[in-house]
Amino acid sequence: MTLVMGVLNVTPDSFSDGGRFESAAAAVRRGRELFALGADIVDVGGESTRPGAVAVPLEEELRRVTPVIGELAAEGRRISIDTIHAATARAAVAAGAAIVNDVSGGTHDPAMLDAAAWASAEHGATFAIGHWRGVPDPGHRRSDYADVVVEVRDALAVQAEAAIGAGVDPGRIVLDPGLGFDKTGAQCWQLLARLGELLELGYPVLVGASRKRMIAEALASAGGDGSASTPAERDLATSVVSALAARAGAWGVRVHDVAGSVQALAVAAAWSAGGRQVASETEATTEAGGAE
Repeated sequence: MTLVMGVLNVTPDSFSDGGRFESAAAAVRRGRELFALGADIVDVGGESTRPGAVAVPLEEELRRVTPVIGELAAEGRRISIDTIHAATARAAVAAGAAIVNDVSGGTHDPAMLDAAAWASAEHGATFAIGHWRGVPDPGHRRSDYADVVVEVRDALAVQAEAAIGAGVDPGRIVLDPGLGFDKTGAQCWQLLARLGELLELGYPVLVGASRKRMIAEALASAGGDGSASTPAERDLATSVVSALAARAGAWGVRVHDVAGSVQALAVAAAWSAGGRQVASETEATTEAGGAE
């Protein structure tokens, strides 16, 4: 079953919901709301990685995220820390986070792989390895792939092996193709359409397409009244991506609109169950006919 990871940005400048949950109290309330809506995991981030975002001092990132993680984790919730910094990852896991979600896949901070290994060995934490080529460049000057799927797959394989070499349990690794991180919209859709090639590496795959520009571009190309001009207006399309990603075998989807994706995944699961029932009934009928 595909998991729903709800996004909780404790930041003033995230592209979609920056400033809405800056205080720890507001963020904790939002985290509880996401779980009530059906989230399996809440991904807490204290630093935006949108193009043009300003780097946050370590002390400020820790101030934003650790109280929120500590309170939600104490309630028995499964929490992820969205960070590219090893020190933040360690503090978050110590506070109760069960997943270290690094969009750089351990390439930004040289100490991250050791932190992920410690988190895996001492706390059983999962390491979500994202693909990027650096802080996102809106000009796509680093989006020069001959075959984006093959190159992203190979880069993720290298980072997974590096993580294992550092001591991360292979069974605690999740891969994320990094949609939107130095990838054009067309390249993002190629990655989704060929998700099976990433799954062939043998690791669970996390899909994070929620509210991203790739969705706005796809909707704009279909015509209409421009109703996807703001991030929140892309939620319906995001839910469709969630359902399709689940059908393709994704381990999880990272989304802002938890309720929409929970509904979409329920429909996808019912559809799959119906297909299995038809196949089972057909097989039983065939076997009965052959026995006569």
